[in-house]
Amino acid sequence: MPDLVESSWQHVAGLEPFPQPRFIRSRYPVVLMHGFGIFASLFRGGHLHEEAMHLREHGVPAFAPNVAPYNTVRYRADMWKARLDHILRETGARRLNVIAQSMGGLDARYLISTVGMHDRVAALVTISTPHHGTGIADLVLEQPEWARKWMADVLNWMGDRALEDASADFLRSVAELTPSYVDEVFNADVPDHPSVRYYSYAAQAGKGTDAPINPVLRILNDRLFPREGVNDGFVSVESARWGTFLGTIDADHGQQVGLTPGQSAFDANAFYVSVVEHLSAEGF
Repeated sequence: MPDLVESSWQHVAGLEPFPQPRFIRSRYPVVLMHGFGIFASLFRGGHLHEEAMHLREHGVPAFAPNVAPYNTVRYRADMWKARLDHILRETGARRLNVIAQSMGGLDARYLISTVGMHDRVAALVTISTPHHGTGIADLVLEQPEWARKWMADVLNWMGDRALEDASADFLRSVAELTPSYVDEVFNADVPDHPSVRYYSYAAQAGKGTDAPINPVLRILNDRLFPREGVNDGFVSVESARWGTFLGTIDADHGQQVGLTPGQSAFDANAFYVSVVEHLSAEGF
């Protein structure tokens, strides 16, 4: 009888039975690594917490830990190692798949090649990672000294309080995101490890595209366009290419982590599901 009542209600209301999430056979647990900044995590469990919980609904053991929002790649990578080691112990897994957005992709590359996690990471997928730096970092460092100091004071104060085990070094971390530093220093010192598969996505929105962009990011989008071309408000399409390039998504830098003000049709949850499905199809 309850089934009949439920079916009748659905028919009267014009509703279909709620679809069950499709199950994804992921060979390894998935870790989502976030990028630079704190604002995406202010009103939820973390930068990519919601996306990780959505992946769990599809049967994927997914995790989205947080690290220092405003510090160097080396500092953040040490924090990531502690988080990944904990996940490996908790799950009993031999290896992990890593999906990293923005600066998180540089953290992941350093973690694999320099910190020695190459034998624990099977595949790395980066999303709008500045593999060749971003002109936005140059723009920040080109500001008058008083403006740089004001930004550093505010964001270091926030970063020092973001996590119990975190500290902040805003200006030094920004300097490590400049095109000259990433191309001439970081990429030379952090080669890809042959035992790990590297994939990448770029992202575009705003100027030069048909994709809408958050008005807050539009100023940065416009300033970056003459320097590097089509971008998502922080990272250009060309800078995001690394390893096996999987394509360009229509999403600004915030929409990639589920911040979707405006009229964007981009669905961050669905996108991360598609990324894991790709890895599964590749044997990961």
